[in-house]
Amino acid sequence: MQFQPFRILGRSLLAASAVSLGAASLGAQTTAAAAPPAGPNPSRVDVFLGYSYWGGHGTVKPAGITYSSVNIGAIGSGAFYFNKYAGIEVSAAAHPNGQNDGLFLYQAGPTFRFPTNGVTFFGHALAGGAYLGGPNSENPASYEHEPYRWGPSLAVGGGMDYDLPFHNHAFGIRLFQADYTYIHEDYGPYVGIPTGGVLGGRANISSAQLSSGILMHFGHIVPPPPVTYSCVASPTSGYAGDPITVTGTATNLNPKKTATYSWTSDGGKVSGTSNVATVDTAGLNPGNYNVKGTVTESQKVGRFADCTVPFAINPLPALSLTCSSSPSTVAPGGSSTITSVVSDSYGRPVNYTYSYSSTSGSVSGSGTTATLSTTGAAPGTITVTCNVSDDKGRNATATTSVTINAPVAPPPAATSSALCTITFDRDKKRPARVDNEAKACLDDIALNLQRNSGATLVATGNSASTKGGTRLAAERAVNEKAYLVGEKGIDASRIMVYTGTDSSNSVQNTLVPSGATAPSTGTAVDESKTKAQPRNGRARAHRRK
Repeated sequence: MQFQPFRILGRSLLAASAVSLGAASLGAQTTAAAAPPAGPNPSRVDVFLGYSYWGGHGTVKPAGITYSSVNIGAIGSGAFYFNKYAGIEVSAAAHPNGQNDGLFLYQAGPTFRFPTNGVTFFGHALAGGAYLGGPNSENPASYEHEPYRWGPSLAVGGGMDYDLPFHNHAFGIRLFQADYTYIHEDYGPYVGIPTGGVLGGRANISSAQLSSGILMHFGHIVPPPPVTYSCVASPTSGYAGDPITVTGTATNLNPKKTATYSWTSDGGKVSGTSNVATVDTAGLNPGNYNVKGTVTESQKVGRFADCTVPFAINPLPALSLTCSSSPSTVAPGGSSTITSVVSDSYGRPVNYTYSYSSTSGSVSGSGTTATLSTTGAAPGTITVTCNVSDDKGRNATATTSVTINAPVAPPPAATSSALCTITFDRDKKRPARVDNEAKACLDDIALNLQRNSGATLVATGNSASTKGGTRLAAERAVNEKAYLVGEKGIDASRIMVYTGTDSSNSVQNTLVPSGATAPSTGTAVDESKTKAQPRNGRARAHRRK
């Protein structure tokens, strides 16, 4: 018997299976969940659509009409799992328009599974209702057929699923599902003679139901690993105004989802919409600060993570200043160059401003060098103070000194000085001879000339005799000179000989230092006409004044 509504239902289930398969494939491409962790991670929900064979074995009694198998059928089921192994299942099967019967089966009950890598074994126990019609009488002329009636049903069975690696394991194949099904039907009182094709009676049907088809997985028992987020700052410290770059690294994000990033900081202005942000530290005081980053996976609840990274603003290094003067000693009214040298470990462009002051004199200049003028300053030490400041608010001070020498007094004018005098009173026969007694005086004169290398000697001869006195006075001076030159090695050009007017038999000696004016003691001797006399013969004693 052909039952058109059941045929339509069967075809609808087959069409729904194909549509669901396509929809599940599309959903896996566009909304796939994050990959489960390594190892078995069974799904939360399984949907099965496929082909079903029903082999009924039972007889409507007392008429004795036997049911036969239905080779064409569709089955669909959905299972929700509470944990990795246990869940609840709802199943519907359609086996319309068999040879002499038809069946629609609706059941629910607990299901159990044992997942492994790639293969899952399962079993279930279901109870529900069966909408069963038939069977036809074996006598074609009678056309007896029991109407479709509801009856209770029980099913126990299991099977094996194979997990497909496509689309993040969203699909599988149910290799087989084998169930034992028991159905009880009551068609009413047995009438013996068909009335409108109804015989009545009861049937207890034991049947085998075999299925195979496509399996779709949704969700996971074990949730995807949590999103983690770490971030680093580069550099980790700096001075106010230095940029700080923060880079975040997120793990366990679903690459098919869009991640959003946000940044905050308790110091400075932070900017960035990706996993990289920049902190503007201008104006920050020295200290420690933190940057916080957040990554969110498509605004999904629970799929976010935070990270916090510290950075430090260092205090500015102190300026160091050295100050020097060149020359450091000047004459009154002289000038000295003052030089300032800054030592700064800051290492950033800085504008320096210099200033100078002094305890005396005046300083001009506002750069790294200045000039100290000592005009009007008294002799002594002048202290110069050098100052430097910059546009960061830092400053430093150093000092240097310049000494003004006192004016040097001119040396006293050189003056002539009288030396010893030798006399010629004892040797009457040779009144111009320089005797041995005069040697002590002449040796002293030679020593003075040697000590004063630039000095000259004025030797002035005198005579007490009026007759030939000038000649005798000249001879006495020349003989002294001869002794000093010949015996003591004095340069002859350093000895000048004169005749004087003193009424004594003597030679007066005057030492004339360099620069001094020789005294005007008499008349210069013409040494070309007055020759020195040798000191031969026995000398008579002379007396020395």
